[in-house]
Amino acid sequence: MSVPGVLTVQDRIALVEIELCSELMIAAAAAIEERLSQDRIDEVLMVGADPSISGPGRHEDRPER
Repeated sequence: MSVPGVLTVQDRIALVEIELCSELMIAAAAAIEERLSQDRIDEVLMVGADPSISGPGRHEDRPER
């Protein structure tokens, strides 16, 4: 049984996944081409980015809920 207002590890992972999907949908909607290139997807998801930089999927700078 979960406690209302308390996020579990699974909840946090789900929220990050939702945020990443949202970022991809925004990028796809703004794209001129029909599909996002693999390079553009990597850019949106910050693949290979410096882990100290905040962005999608990086929740270190977000307040705890």
